[in-house]
Amino acid sequence: MGIEQCNCMALRRASRRISHFYDSKLAPTGLRTTQFAILALLGEQGGVSVNNLAERLDLDRTTMGKNLRPLERLKYVKITPSPTDGRSRTITLTNAGGAVLKAAKRLWRRAQADFEMANGSAEVGALRATLTNLRAGP
Repeated sequence: MGIEQCNCMALRRASRRISHFYDSKLAPTGLRTTQFAILALLGEQGGVSVNNLAERLDLDRTTMGKNLRPLERLKYVKITPSPTDGRSRTITLTNAGGAVLKAAKRLWRRAQADFEMANGSAEVGALRATLTNLRAGP
């Protein structure tokens, strides 16, 4: 089996194409897909610890920190010491973050519709189910 036929390579190629598609749709807001996911979770959850946010997005803590820094610089999120544990940090969405999230949600919904139109609703539903249940090993 050649490298082009490897499940891993096909998944990586598809992942890059899909990420590029959604990033391009979010471009007017200046957000990338992962940043949108962070803001959307904060919009739903309110204040969340860095560790909890990382866990919810299946990212390691270091990667989460790298994704949060530009959002903090743009004043989309506020990072403060936890009121219950001084060693922990709480991330909250700011008013500016809420505004950019609102704009991004409109673009995201349009991107979702475009993706479904391009690939078919049955295929997109099957893909979502497959990816949700996909395991990397036994």
